[in-house]
Amino acid sequence: MADWGKALRQAARIGLDLLTKGQQRSAPAPAATPAPAPRRGGARQSPSAARADRIVYAPDLDGAADPGEIVWAWVPFEEGDGRGKDRPLLVVGRRGGELAALMLSSQPDRADDRDWISIGSGAWDGRGRESFVRLDRVLEIDEHDIRREGTVLDRPRFDRVADQLRSRFGWR
Repeated sequence: MADWGKALRQAARIGLDLLTKGQQRSAPAPAATPAPAPRRGGARQSPSAARADRIVYAPDLDGAADPGEIVWAWVPFEEGDGRGKDRPLLVVGRRGGELAALMLSSQPDRADDRDWISIGSGAWDGRGRESFVRLDRVLEIDEHDIRREGTVLDRPRFDRVADQLRSRFGWR
């Protein structure tokens, strides 16, 4: 036991010496925390007419994610490097156990981007910031990968998003 204590003290001294001499390299910044990836990998390409989905509005705060609700799930970054983050999603459709969902963002620089549409603020953002829905990246999320329900998006705001998907991408 005494040998372990001596070894630890010596390692601490060496580490301190290196640190004070500026020879220790700084550790790389930790990457965004990887979480379990959605079973299907999440993202697909643009919501084109060739892959048009049927848009449905059927919210029901019953513990299961339904179209018209804003839910939270882990979303992989587009770089596909295993990183991602927990973020709010607007569910716009369903195929069996898979949900078609669109990402939300509260970044103000989205206001002038044609691929994002404002839905205003709501209970999904505790700070009451304006939120934007990304139209050009549809995520296929397994229902079991939803972390929690957020709230229901009212019908007029949902319809604004649906109208954009129909007019720009040929959805039904």
